[in-house]
Formats: sequence, structure tokens, C-alpha cells
Amino acid sequence: MDPRRLLVLHAVEAAGSLTGAAAQLGMTQQAVSQQVSRLEAEAGTALLVRQGRGSALTEAGRVLAGRAEELAEVLRAAEDDLAALSGLVRGQVALAAFPTASAVVLPRALAALAARAPGLSVRLTEAEPPEAEAAVRQNRVSAALVFRYERDPEPVPGDLLRLPLGRHAVHAVVPAGERAPAHLADLAPRAWIAGCPRCRAHLVRCAEAAGFTPDVRLETDDHVAVQHLVAAGLGVALLPVWALRASAVPGVVHAPAAGLDDRVVELLLRPESQRVPAVQALTAELRRVVAEVDSAA
Repeated sequence: MDPRRLLVLHAVEAAGSLTGAAAQLGMTQQAVSQQVSRLEAEAGTALLVRQGRGSALTEAGRVLAGRAEELAEVLRAAEDDLAALSGLVRGQVALAAFPTASAVVLPRALAALAARAPGLSVRLTEAEPPEAEAAVRQNRVSAALVFRYERDPEPVPGDLLRLPLGRHAVHAVVPAGERAPAHLADLAPRAWIAGCPRCRAHLVRCAEAAGFTPDVRLETDDHVAVQHLVAAGLGVALLPVWALRASAVPGVVHAPAAGLDDRVVELLLRPESQRVPAVQALTAELRRVVAEVDSAA
């Protein structure tokens, strides 16, 4: 079997469709389909079945995709070894980052990196922390900028490095004309607007510690939409300082409130990636810009 076709099958499994694999590999969907068909001919069995708008692997396909993942890891390690030996900051680094980091940190960090290392190209994918972490483990990205909350349970030690970059406050957001609450419990009787699953879990945990269960009426991941909903008097919310810095919407006021813990920002890497000069350069710029942004908060 052609190992290049195994890597194509691995991409189909990771993306969940021929179209997604084509976008990831920089190929046409027809070319991906042809590669899978030829691999099926070499294997002598079906490896892929259509499932709704996506594709699912057969049992034989899953076995080969597992071997393909091992092959992808070996190739990635070989690339890392060569990059470390050359000591040159060049090539391509794939990065996943959550939306507010994309707005507040990455424009400055990537612009500085482009000036410092013009031979290095950074490919950005926006993803919430669970998806970003999965992308690192599946070798779809080299690093992931993620967040958690200070009083969340400590992550279980695993196969990834977690490099702390900084932390910033979470504020209570209320309509303009109101006084920002001194304590989260002051907002107990209000309707609430919640965000992503991790942010909603943070709201619920903090509210329960303050003695109430939040009445969540609206949910959106868009921090601009959250502020507009608050400005319209439809509820109150919690937002991290980075989100409020990325876009200030008229009609709301915000302030820290007792009972809220900070948001912690981390960079996730595979252990071998930290030896690669390109990843080291990206890490250094992210660390520098996060420190600047947090100190100005």
C-alpha cells in the first residue's frame, strides 16, 4: 500500500468528510476520493462509506487509519528533528486559538513574528479549547492557544505540554445606567446570558458558590452579541477582559465582582515540538504579547 494514501485516509478520518480532508490537504475532493479508491483497491476491501454529508470509516478503514496516525507521527518527528538540527526559523507552523485570543493577541504576535522570521508561515485555525486540544493530539496543528479558569480542576497530566502564558480577570456585565455589582450574588435574581460550554460551566460554578443557580435565558458564543443583548436589557453576563477589550459595545458597564476567578491562558504542545526553532519563536512571541496585554488590563 502506498503510505501517502494512508495519510490521505487519516485526513479523511480526522476531518469527517472528503471535503474537509481536501481542504486540510490542499487537494480537490475528487483527488482525495481517487486516492481513497486506489487504497481500497490495494487493500482489497472497502475503507469508507458515505454517511449523510460526511464519510465514515469501515472497520478495516479504522485499522488502517490507526496505522496512518502512527506514520504521521513518525513523519512529524522526522520533520521536527531536521528543523531542530538546522536551527532555522522557517517553514510552516499550524496554530489553533480561541476567538478572543485571535482578536487581542494574535495580530500583534504574528505581525512581530513575520518581521522577525519572514521565512516562517503561521496557519491559524480558530477553535475552542477542547477542539484545539484534539487538533494537537491528532497532529493537525503544532500548538494550541487555550484557556481554562483558575478554580477549574487541574488538568490531568497527559501527553501534552501545558505552558502557562498569563491570566486575566472575568467581569460582570450589566446594562449602562446600573451600578456594576460588588459581588456576584447581587445578580442572583437576574436573567443570564451564557457563552460556550466551558464559559457556561464557569458561570454555573461561580453562581453556585455564591448561593444561587443562574437563570440562563440566552446563549451565544459571540461576545459582541452578548454585550448587545445586555445593552438591550435582556440579561446580564460574565465576560473575560480580553473579550471586552476586543470590542467595546455602548450601552453596557462592567467590573470585577467578588466570587469570580481569573481566566488562565496556556499553550499546548507535543513535547517534541518545543525543540523546533519555528515553534520556539512562535511561543516566545505569544508569551511576550500575552504579558503586554495582561499588564495593560
